[in-house]
Amino acid sequence: MGELAGPIEIVLFLAASFAAAAIAGLAGFAFGLVAAGVWLQLLTPVQTTTLIVVCGLLIQGVSAWSLRHAFDIRRLWPFLVGGALGVPVGVELLRWVSPDRFRLAVGVGLVAFSAYSLARPRLGRVTAGGRAADGGIGVLSGLIGGATGLSGILPTVWCSLRGWQKDEQRAVFQPVAVGLHAMTALWLGGTGAVNAATLWLLVLALPAVLAGTWLGLRLYGRLDDASFRKVVLALLLVSGIALMR
Repeated sequence: MGELAGPIEIVLFLAASFAAAAIAGLAGFAFGLVAAGVWLQLLTPVQTTTLIVVCGLLIQGVSAWSLRHAFDIRRLWPFLVGGALGVPVGVELLRWVSPDRFRLAVGVGLVAFSAYSLARPRLGRVTAGGRAADGGIGVLSGLIGGATGLSGILPTVWCSLRGWQKDEQRAVFQPVAVGLHAMTALWLGGTGAVNAATLWLLVLALPAVLAGTWLGLRLYGRLDDASFRKVVLALLLVSGIALMR
């Protein structure tokens, strides 16, 4: 495992890349969760994590640029500073501990949160903790991202709990995901995780990733706040179930 052996595997790889990018363009997250379901059957865990990080960086960068008018550095910096502390720990854990344990823990949390939120749509906004709480979420996001490539999940949940509007949420969790993906990519590169085979897979995936991102962003523009919330919660629920398998 680690190389695409035939045309069927290449088609599966590209289809997963396109579908994951389209969903990420629509909801602002979940690229890694969707792609990993197929990629882990074809590639090594390290290759999968590396591709999720690099492709996620591209998708989140394009999506975040489309929302640059809503950026607020006062909201962003605690997540980024916290993430810078968490990423090295997560990357080191990837070398010594199975990512499956992290995925299971994240999956259980996602299922509980999304199921409760869908059943109780009038959740109160979380206003406590301020920037310190945001920084703590950044640390945990960096740790999870470094170990699994899924750095965007926790900021997405947290922004939803904060009760911000859809553009406000994406103007936080997408730039944060860009920063954390970039940090993780640098740390992975420094550990020798990026090799020629992985770079070839990245080149192969890029057209499908770009096309899927474009489609997802077009669909996002048609959602109101209530619909966006339902899409996010539904994807979090499905993602959590997938991670628990």
